[in-house]
Amino acid sequence: MPGSRTGSYLRKSLRHFTRARSFCKARAGLFKKILLSLLCLAYAAYLLAACILNFQRALALFVLTCLVLLVLVHRFLKKIFGKKLTRCLKPLKNSRLKLWMKWVFAGVALIGLILWLALDTAQRPEQLISFAGICMFVLILFACSKHHSAVSWRAVLWGLGLQFVFGIFVIRTDPGFIAFQWLGDQIQIFLNYTVAGSSFVFGDMLVKDVFAFQSLPIILFFGCVMSILYYLGLMQWIVQKIAWFLQITMGTTATETLAVTGNIFVGMTEAPLLIRPYLADMTLSEIHAVMAGGFATISGTVLGAFISFGIDTSSLISASVMAAPSALALSKLVYPEVEESKFKNKEGVKLPRGKERNVLEAASNGAADAVGLAANVAANLIAFLAVLAFINAALSWLGELVDIHGLTFQVICSYILRPMVFMMGVDWADCPMVAELVGIKFFTNEFVAYQQLSQYKNKRLSGVEEWIGGEKQWISVRAEIITTFSLCGFANLSSIGITLGGLTSMVPHRKSELSKVVISALFTGACVSLISACVAGILYVPRGAETDCVSFLNTSFTNRTYETYVCCRELFQSTSLNGTNRPSFSGPWEDKEFSAIALVNCCELYTSAVCA
Repeated sequence: MPGSRTGSYLRKSLRHFTRARSFCKARAGLFKKILLSLLCLAYAAYLLAACILNFQRALALFVLTCLVLLVLVHRFLKKIFGKKLTRCLKPLKNSRLKLWMKWVFAGVALIGLILWLALDTAQRPEQLISFAGICMFVLILFACSKHHSAVSWRAVLWGLGLQFVFGIFVIRTDPGFIAFQWLGDQIQIFLNYTVAGSSFVFGDMLVKDVFAFQSLPIILFFGCVMSILYYLGLMQWIVQKIAWFLQITMGTTATETLAVTGNIFVGMTEAPLLIRPYLADMTLSEIHAVMAGGFATISGTVLGAFISFGIDTSSLISASVMAAPSALALSKLVYPEVEESKFKNKEGVKLPRGKERNVLEAASNGAADAVGLAANVAANLIAFLAVLAFINAALSWLGELVDIHGLTFQVICSYILRPMVFMMGVDWADCPMVAELVGIKFFTNEFVAYQQLSQYKNKRLSGVEEWIGGEKQWISVRAEIITTFSLCGFANLSSIGITLGGLTSMVPHRKSELSKVVISALFTGACVSLISACVAGILYVPRGAETDCVSFLNTSFTNRTYETYVCCRELFQSTSLNGTNRPSFSGPWEDKEFSAIALVNCCELYTSAVCA
């Protein structure tokens, strides 16, 4: 019968399908491994081909691949040898042995620091001023300490030591400097993709010429990316690893360490959300550390806006990372722990992933949340610049009543803060301008200060004369780097309200306690940035080959650049006028046929006594 044949065929087909499904289910793990192996081989072949064709072009992919492999190898080794390593380290828990090792390590570190300072500063004695600045700020904070006898010197010395070691790696060593310079370049390239979206919405002309359409969209883009990274769990993993390292070295508690580490990547109101369930039970010392960490660092989203100003990217990244251990150290110096914390366990605090259901929702929520931040930045800039202009007009009017001309807020800051800035390692000639920026940052806003710093930098790079009409137009490269570190933080008066508002909304019953420690935390956070600037002052050395001015001026040049200014100044200093007003040249310019032509070209761009 046709019907019975069809039924028999269907039953056979169903049996074959059931067997195939059972076979696949039983060997699902094997199939998964085979597929994964094939994908890995295909990726390895692709990476190899990319590296062979152009390694420089494939460097970013190569670095990312190495980082992923490092994480996988770490997990594998931890799984295989983790318990064995724990058993091997058990003898080190002996109290006498541990104490002996601490003293040996402290002695070696102290001797190493003294020898390094003696040898390194022999060539550049001005670096000792920056070291004296660190000692000055630490002594001031210790004098302001809430409980002098309870200070945990382990946390203080480890925090400052980690900050110093990281600074050496980034600023002094070639691998560290190149790595962070490369990272900064990649971030700059990545942030430039913002133009694709902002140009479509606002048009090319507005994006190129108007600050609001040039820098603020970067905040939206970076906020979107950070939200995606949090959804994927990557940011939580990075934060927890850094927090774990700081916790075991400095002896701080899990909650405060996690919050301060989170501040490297997120803002002062977002970082406490990482530990929101624990805020109610945290001690005042821990709350102080959380606040100080917020004041001492900048968020990753705002970092993008500062980079768009033209501020040195590697210095911004270094300053933000260096601030984390320093903030914990100085917080424990100013407000030591005298209570019994509930979070001393070494396990740390687990961070959940984002609540979004997929990547698209995470991207959308991140962009939407960043709108408020971008609007807040724009509103603050408008308000603070307007208020600053009004204050300057009022001060100028008051000064003119008693024949004091040109009195402004910046001038007052340049006099009051000049000694402090000098102790950071800034040359005395640059101190007034740097002091202005530090004053603007603390009393107004770091955005305004960085914007002013970018203007100074642009003037230097465009070859503007250093002195015009007795007024300095820009600061040296060394002063720029030190200033970048000193401004890198949210420690300004307006941040007090932001911090109190954010934390009070999470733990309203502790409002009075939060208000009690916020001023101290603000002062601590400000000093963290200043000490980071001192570290930069100790470690900074000019990098790269100096411009060969003889070869440079032998070419045709018509535009002003920083190299043109430096070389023309060098030529002016090597030129003298004899009795017939004919120039004579000395040094590398002597007996060079083109020296006279180069002098004429320089005199067309810059003024000098030898140009008469």
